[in-house]
Amino acid sequence: RVAHVDDAIDLAVRCEHGFRHTAIMHSLNIAKLSKMAKSMNCSIFIKNGPSYAGLGEGGAGFASFTIASPTGEGVTRARTFTRERRCTLVDYFRII
Repeated sequence: RVAHVDDAIDLAVRCEHGFRHTAIMHSLNIAKLSKMAKSMNCSIFIKNGPSYAGLGEGGAGFASFTIASPTGEGVTRARTFTRERRCTLVDYFRII
């Protein structure tokens, strides 16, 4: 446990070890969600949902795996076949 959300974000960055693959945060504070997304610098960032929402299951997007991310796995588009970042917001403030 940590006392403040900023401490939690710092701890999450350390625990992620710089892999920059996937991160999740549950909050109604858009500013803190944005800070977490920028701090984690991941290929896939999910707000208020399960990790599989970043692959299109219950969230926006589609599943298309590749070796283009820093960990050798991630999502891509057939047109570009390059690493694209995906930021998925589930439920609250989700605008489609």
